[in-house]
Order: sequence, then C-alpha cells, then structure tokens
Amino acid sequence: MQKKTLKNYLTAVLMAAGLVLLDQLTKRWAASALAEKPIELIPGVFSFQYLENHGAAFGILQNQRWFFLVLTGVFMAAMVFAYYKLPGGRRHFPLRILCVTVLAGALGNFIDRVSYGYVRDFLYFKLIDFPIFNVADIYVTLSALAFIILFLFVYKDEDFRFRKKTARP
Repeated sequence: MQKKTLKNYLTAVLMAAGLVLLDQLTKRWAASALAEKPIELIPGVFSFQYLENHGAAFGILQNQRWFFLVLTGVFMAAMVFAYYKLPGGRRHFPLRILCVTVLAGALGNFIDRVSYGYVRDFLYFKLIDFPIFNVADIYVTLSALAFIILFLFVYKDEDFRFRKKTARP
C-alpha cells in the first residue's frame, strides 16, 4: 500500500480549486447573461435559464439556508476525511478523485449560499422538465453515480479493511 504524499494532497487541493473556479465562473456568466432573457440552445430540449434557488433540488426545503450550510459543512468534512483515510495506491485512485469532485461541487454551492443566500442555477432540460441545475450539481450527481457503480461492481469488502496503525515500542 502506497502512502499519499504532500504532492498528492496539493494536487487534490488544486483540482478542487479549479473545479470550484469553473463552477463560479459559469454561475457569474449565467447571472449576468441570462438575468433578462434565457438562451434556448436546442429549441424545446435544452436551454440556459437563470434561477436563484433558495432550496434544494426540485425546490424542496425553500429558505432553509442555515440547514444547508450546516449540512454542506458536515458533508465537505466527510469528503476530506474519506480522502485522508483512503490508501494511496492506484486501486483507490478513482475514489480519491470522486471525493475531490464531490467536495468541489459542495463547496461551489456552499459559496453561493454564504455569498448570496441562494444557489445560482442555469442549466435546464426543457424536454423532460428537469429542475434547473448548475455545474456544481453536475459534479456531485455524476460523482455519486460513479461511487455507486464502483461500490457495486468494482470494489469488494476487503478493499476497505485498512490496517490500524500500531504504536511503536
């Protein structure tokens, strides 16, 4: 089992920062370019449509800002802890990447909630009337799906039986 080095941690932090930056830049663009009029990219199928979401997906838990701030803080801490606890080698590399992408998505929406009191959403699949979402939501959703696939089809119980550190005499 390989140890994670400072370089691995720095790479993870830079990757998360880059993903958060991309999320924040797209939200800034949406707030300025779409505030007055949506852009229909594929008529009847997909459009950019700005929405200030004070709740969660599907509009649930509207105006529960403190609940989301606390929940997101706990969730981000869990991802950092999971990343730290995962072994270094290649076998667990996909899980470490997913921890980073989930953390970046949670942090992107956390920044919105702290800064504005709501999350800025702008991607809309009109064809299926799917709730409007943003880039951070994509990070979290696709990562969660990948976690499920990996846990169902790739990893076994023994992949997560980590040796406990023993005290040296």
